[in-house]
Amino acid sequence: MEAIELIELISRGEDSRTQFKQTVTNPESVAADLVAFSNSNGGRILIGVNDQGTVIGLSPADIRRINQLISNTATNCVRPSVNPTTENISAGGVLVMVVTVQAGISKPYADYNGVFWVKSGADKRKVTSREEVQRMLQTAELVHADEVPVEGTTNGDIDLEHFRTFFLKQYGKRQFDESFSDDPDRPGIALGQLLNNLGLAREACLNLAGLMIFGRQPQRHLPAFVVKAVAFVGNDSAGDKYRDSQDIEGCLRDLFRQTMSFITRNLRRMQGGKGINTEGDLEIPLPALEELVVNMLLHRDYFISAPWRVFLFDNRIELISPGALPNNLTVENIRNGVSVIRNPLIASFATKGDELPYRGIGTGVRRALASVPALELDSAHERNLFTARIPRQPA
Repeated sequence: MEAIELIELISRGEDSRTQFKQTVTNPESVAADLVAFSNSNGGRILIGVNDQGTVIGLSPADIRRINQLISNTATNCVRPSVNPTTENISAGGVLVMVVTVQAGISKPYADYNGVFWVKSGADKRKVTSREEVQRMLQTAELVHADEVPVEGTTNGDIDLEHFRTFFLKQYGKRQFDESFSDDPDRPGIALGQLLNNLGLAREACLNLAGLMIFGRQPQRHLPAFVVKAVAFVGNDSAGDKYRDSQDIEGCLRDLFRQTMSFITRNLRRMQGGKGINTEGDLEIPLPALEELVVNMLLHRDYFISAPWRVFLFDNRIELISPGALPNNLTVENIRNGVSVIRNPLIASFATKGDELPYRGIGTGVRRALASVPALELDSAHERNLFTARIPRQPA
């Protein structure tokens, strides 16, 4: 970095990627800063610059001491260790040390007290919410929300008829007769053991995948996991007039079917060149709607306790899913067929049987785009939401 670049950087002030420090002496504070940058998007610490952006400078002795402090802290006080780089820049006759910290590839990072830190604007903050810690672990693929046991659930929360039908179709009658039993007097594996074998339960407790795929009433334990559907009059979600609304509950299969029913009954049918006695085509191709609704249900962040939202306006449909795109996935990536499966257990069962029209090969969004080229996709990391906006044809 040249001196002129340093002066330009200082002139812009502190932000989430730039921090000023007049000096550093405390390894605990340095560790927290290194962790926060590593858990976020990386950045630079300018040492020798006070909070007001005035260059104070460092002596050669300061440079030697701080270099040693940074090196020891990054190795011994950050878990896993990080590798910041330092550069000494001469500006106005004094030295400023620029410490560059890259965004970590082994997130989440913690200090030696086991505390997770992230950047919050120009400052940093402790991560105290269990959900946020879980999301950090999910980003690192150390834990998946769909594998987490749902407290208070038992085998009695399974819709047995749904599960039997699925198992019979997927594995055949012979395997069904040999394996499935919910009767203690009948040969075969007990239901609880079978659910554990399939990865849908942990001991006596259903996990999130088991409850959301085969649960009789998942919302009794997970009340936030509903689809809030509203068909508004006009184009403003703040409006108080609507044509239709519904809170949709049930397992993922039921959520999909009822959400599709809500959308299609509130869409127009275009007669085109068809005769008056022939049902018109939906204004939005049905395959595109199915792909996008499945994507909304399967790939949300299940660590966030919030509903899905389906809003129909006169000029568009918005399918809103909790959780921005995970890891380094971008909207451009998914437009090109790149996919990251956030909930692999749910996704694996969704590809089986007749649960959902999902094949798990990463082409759903591309197929939707082929049918609706004007489809807009938006991943809002600040609000932690992913939105698919489907334009509607004028009446």
